[in-house]
Amino acid sequence: MKTEEMIDGIVAKLLADYEDDRAINKTDLAYQPNKEAILNILKKLFKIIYPGYYHDRSYKLYSVRNDLAATIEDVTYNLHKQVFTVFKYCNTYPYKDDRAIDSIAQEKVVSFLDTIPRIREYLDTDLQATLDGDPAAESKDEIILCYPGIYAITVYRIAHELVKLDIPMLPRIMTEHAHNLTGIDINPGATIGKYFFIDHGTGIVIGETTVIGEHVKIYQGVTLGALSTKGGQTLKSIKRHPTIGNNVTIYSGASILGGDTVIEDNVVVGGNAFITKSVEKDTQVIVKKPELKESKI
Repeated sequence: MKTEEMIDGIVAKLLADYEDDRAINKTDLAYQPNKEAILNILKKLFKIIYPGYYHDRSYKLYSVRNDLAATIEDVTYNLHKQVFTVFKYCNTYPYKDDRAIDSIAQEKVVSFLDTIPRIREYLDTDLQATLDGDPAAESKDEIILCYPGIYAITVYRIAHELVKLDIPMLPRIMTEHAHNLTGIDINPGATIGKYFFIDHGTGIVIGETTVIGEHVKIYQGVTLGALSTKGGQTLKSIKRHPTIGNNVTIYSGASILGGDTVIEDNVVVGGNAFITKSVEKDTQVIVKKPELKESKI
């Protein structure tokens, strides 16, 4: 069989396979979010949030105002386009026409941009917590440019504001991008207070309904998850993940599970602990040291 004939045969089989209504077969891209465009918006938001670190190479000190204005204009236009698209794609407002949805999208974008000073305020505390908590950190410059934890937290804080504005899909695209880059999985629906410090970070999972207070430190491999997801979609909008109080430290490999689980203030959770019930304040929870056995081979 010639190559051309083989290709024609495969194409015919795939076209026939595309004919049912499975989600995997969707080929209409008219109102589909553009992942590349969304990640480009995220990149521009980093430039706004950290102007001295993510600026263009042609950036000049005297042009800060012009550069900022141009970046915000770019974000406004492209984010508006993506928000409108995702509203249509997710059928968020099925009872409104395109003009009304476009107006709502514009209002949402303006409301989001108004939150950037607050995002920066929270991130400044996260930077301070990281500097204070990590003796290996040389400076905040190093943390911003090098630390995966602060990158993941920044993306989360951006995405969380979009969640609060009831904008679907875009926040998850952003946080899953950060997850892919850093190994840190923070659902944008989680609520996280100021002075949040992630050390190392790889393997951290923070579920959608998690609530975290202020001055919380989390190490690699920690899971703040659901006790069970057996109910699937029936558990949607139910508090499934734990609540963590203020001044809590959770060491590597610990798992804290369940929507009714509350870790109160000033608690230290040791490495590899498995917790499914609440812990009172001013408590240390550790796993009993296992016995190490040696024998001749």
